Amino acid sequence: MKHDTLIANSDYEAVRAAIAYLSETQPDEIDLPRFAHALGLTERQLTDLFRRWCGLSPKSFAQCVALDHAKKLLAADASVLDTTYEVGLSSTSRLHDLFVTHVAMPPGAYRARGGGLDMTWGAAPSPFGTAVLTTTEYGLSGIGFADSGMTVDQAFADLADRWPNATYRRDDAAIAPIAARVFDPSRWNPDQPIRVYLIGTDFEVQVWETLLKIPVGRATTYQSVARHIGRPSAPRAVGAAVGKNPISFVVPCHRVVGSSGALTGYHWGLPRKRAILGWESGITGG
Repeated sequence: MKHDTLIANSDYEAVRAAIAYLSETQPDEIDLPRFAHALGLTERQLTDLFRRWCGLSPKSFAQCVALDHAKKLLAADASVLDTTYEVGLSSTSRLHDLFVTHVAMPPGAYRARGGGLDMTWGAAPSPFGTAVLTTTEYGLSGIGFADSGMTVDQAFADLADRWPNATYRRDDAAIAPIAARVFDPSRWNPDQPIRVYLIGTDFEVQVWETLLKIPVGRATTYQSVARHIGRPSAPRAVGAAVGKNPISFVVPCHRVVGSSGALTGYHWGLPRKRAILGWESGITGG
């Protein structure tokens, strides 16, 4: 990556650029002092900034989300999902790292593409850039992200396009406390579960429910998800459903990787996927 004249306009952009650099550069070619200088920072400033956002140093982050790390995560894949099923957790309510309970939209309402739903939306800060959230009276219905390549309005349009017949009202003040609970681990309280509203086809909802069973700091593959929903020959369809997940981060589609362990694409950008995985590794001590 060429970075002699790189300029960072915000803390997130600096972290995002660093994630891209660490992801695209061979370990023995990483020149962190030079890269930091290109951002207008010292190596110490960049390291401190990165640690605040991701919970660990740039070098540790690179190790956590490198291919070898993904393969180590996959080594325990069978026990991750199999154990979840074997302990008899409900398909409609589950305790996990965000203490999420969820309901699925009735098929008729889904076919109406959100018709009859009143949604509130807004923007709020997150560890991964500006988050855009949508909610209904039933719970959180969408999370997306804005950055230098996508405005808040564009991120909202991406979410709203999924349910074009819903009625939308912007209220950042109403969204702020929800975002604070979602992105602050100290507020992940089992006595106050975050309620999410899954709006999709029966197949998509089944995939998203399975994603909720992947613990923080772990990963699985599209093939494994397909196997656990009884569709072992449909990993590509599973991949499509994962890509349509409307509630990023809470429904952890970022924890699904390729069969080789490669950190495959993410609707909101691969650098952000790496940022989330690194952040989770940091808070779990991974």
